Amino acid sequence: MKHRIVVLGAGYAGVHVAANVARRMVSADVGITLVNAEPDFVQRLRLHQLAAGQDVEAPQLADVFAGSGVRLRLARVTAVDPEGGVVTVADAEGGGEIGYDTLVYTLGSRGADHGVPGAAEFAFDVASRPSALRLRERLDGVGDGGRVVVVGDGLTGIETATEIAESRPGLSVALVARGELGAPLSPGARGHLRRACERLGVDVREHTRVDAVEAARVLCADGTALTADATVWTAGFTVDPIAAAGGLEVTEQGRIVVDRTMRSRSHPNVYAAGDSARAVRDNGRPLPMSCASAGDTGRQATAAIVGRLTGREVPNTRLTYVGNHISLGRRDGILQFVDEEGRAKPKYVGGRKAARIKAGILNMSLWATRHPTLGLPHRRHRLAAVTDVSAGKEDGRVAAS
Repeated sequence: MKHRIVVLGAGYAGVHVAANVARRMVSADVGITLVNAEPDFVQRLRLHQLAAGQDVEAPQLADVFAGSGVRLRLARVTAVDPEGGVVTVADAEGGGEIGYDTLVYTLGSRGADHGVPGAAEFAFDVASRPSALRLRERLDGVGDGGRVVVVGDGLTGIETATEIAESRPGLSVALVARGELGAPLSPGARGHLRRACERLGVDVREHTRVDAVEAARVLCADGTALTADATVWTAGFTVDPIAAAGGLEVTEQGRIVVDRTMRSRSHPNVYAAGDSARAVRDNGRPLPMSCASAGDTGRQATAAIVGRLTGREVPNTRLTYVGNHISLGRRDGILQFVDEEGRAKPKYVGGRKAARIKAGILNMSLWATRHPTLGLPHRRHRLAAVTDVSAGKEDGRVAAS
């Protein structure tokens, strides 16, 4: 009987794990199923570009995994039962259950409205491809002279506001910042960001809290009402409550608590990577939600799964966070380096060079996603033993060597 590996979510982390476990294990020993609600791979770091009206590639997952041995299941995950080893899904045919021996949870994150009245009902976001396309359609309908209000001055808010301002110069764009614009950045990078917003005509409202969102305006705590033909909500992200509802140990924010190898601390046959996992670096600080973290945690989860299934030593791969890439339209950007504590270093790279570096990283990530089996090893690993990982004991059935 094959060892059943089920990967939930085909973002940066999920695609990496599914493809790389497939390329390193003998297909006769393992069966890998990748569950995703959408048929295409989403370049989440480019969704603000998509919303602004640009063409962003979305490779079909069926093409990406053709010939890889990974089975694609297009369905939405509705529940996880880690005690029974079952995932419940819903699709056009009614859904059903998928059994697993090893589960990889990479469902990522989504926008968080923090309970602000009207945010969920009236605001748009760029946390998924469908929502970015809805915003794009709305912006197409607004036309010149319209006003866009972007709430949230994190990386997503900054990138969205500057991208829309550059791509649609006929629109008036406001960026609502709860504190100082670019507060986590170094003084030099903050100055660069401020100059970029001025150049693009972005109206920055600092030290402003939003109390409510209405259909045509944003209400601020100081009594200001900002007219908005489209409100974009980027004031934070959260994870789906599915893991918590299934009984997995999670943080207050719902992220799965994992050990150094990305293995769930409460259920050892479950791994988590990307935004869904609360992973801790060797310096004791948690990795932030980011694409870079998805890559690091995905590589660690892959190494751990292959190591344990083949009876090899499980290596500790690097879990690092060196900085933030911020795009400011297509011709400007900021690369901010951070120290071990996550604090901004004085050094940063700005302008076209930073924009080219980020574009190169994103292009490289897309290329790697489109070719997941390139460099397939001549000799794959065999399953060492079928193991009851929940009990930590082998059941005695040894695979052929």
